[in-house]
Amino acid sequence: MLDKLGLMSTFPPTDAQRVDLSNSHKYPQMRWSLQHVAELHPSHNIRHGNAPVAVLPVTNKPIGSFVFEDDKGKKTNIDEWFNSSYSDAIVVLHKGHIVYERYDNQMKPWSPHLLFSMTKSFTGLMAAQLAQDGKIDPNALVTQYVPELAGSAWGDMKVRDVMDMTGAVRFREVYTDPTTEIFGYSWASGMLPLPPGYLGKTNIYDFLKTLQKEGEHGAGFVYRTVHSEVLGWIVSRATNKHWADLMSENIWQKLGMEEDAYVMVDSVGTPLQGAGLNATARDLARFGEMLRRGGEFNGKRIFDKAVLDDTFVKGGDREKFKAGGMPFRAGYSYRNQWWMLHNADGAYEAAGIHGQMIHVNPAAEMVVVKLASHPVAGAGFTHAMTLRAWAALAQAVRQ
Repeated sequence: MLDKLGLMSTFPPTDAQRVDLSNSHKYPQMRWSLQHVAELHPSHNIRHGNAPVAVLPVTNKPIGSFVFEDDKGKKTNIDEWFNSSYSDAIVVLHKGHIVYERYDNQMKPWSPHLLFSMTKSFTGLMAAQLAQDGKIDPNALVTQYVPELAGSAWGDMKVRDVMDMTGAVRFREVYTDPTTEIFGYSWASGMLPLPPGYLGKTNIYDFLKTLQKEGEHGAGFVYRTVHSEVLGWIVSRATNKHWADLMSENIWQKLGMEEDAYVMVDSVGTPLQGAGLNATARDLARFGEMLRRGGEFNGKRIFDKAVLDDTFVKGGDREKFKAGGMPFRAGYSYRNQWWMLHNADGAYEAAGIHGQMIHVNPAAEMVVVKLASHPVAGAGFTHAMTLRAWAALAQAVRQ
């Protein structure tokens, strides 16, 4: 696709080829920008360290030709699904072995890719581990850690309501409506260029202070990116460390990652803890395999099994989840910034807009990482087909 578009391919690029902040969030320029975020935005590196790389054995299987029925009742296969869903990379692990791996759109195994809201799931698990260690109290008020939020929606909110997105704050995420608060967040964080005459906040934490309560805390789940930014603020306050340094010390270096990762930062160096992580598909597969193995990988314990059981086995409140208005995720729950499918295989996943996924299926002993640059942001457009593909992949690896 990029070869045909020729984006950023000459020296210098022509006007037609150019990708910059004015168009990097649009299609088709997004097909280039999601692999080149550090060339467009300030970022903070996440070191993988000097330890030997944890090898992922390769045992290729004919997964790509596996036939299944799509969401319109027509026959397709995994390769065709990969292509039709604007995928840039996919890695499928079975019992820790790579059984299927593909790249497109000029992406390579060493290419980092923007993960959008998959970032939240890393923040959520770090917070859950700190709670397990007694360094964060989920039943405490947010203001115990971040008193600056006393005048905001979080002023009387418990940390647990932040972790599970059951706190009541007026924040709407409608990616086609610039009057919704997701645009204010995107401008303050630097994800989108400031519009002419903009007089709003220019960093994440100042923006969070402006958001007000709407509804009753704990009443129901509503997906709001700003909760992840508050949770990341709490994590840094509890540890007195930058989010990216925690990621490096506690996850990237211990897992034996192959490449550095990085996170976008705002104008004062605040990491986008709900949307800014960039990493390679193989390193994400290592992370997913660690989760499948109960928190241990590369000879090291990364997360306590009790933390993972509380998140993925127990899951969130399925009744409260219904308040979120996501009929395409019927039967799901949400806990510690992860999505639980509650299907027969006990699957769970991290997900980001435009097609970013880590999907873990414990019963099938399978981990799938899929990175994409789909023109449509919201998951509702593609989710029915994604569920069919997950089921097909589980069936394929079992054979």
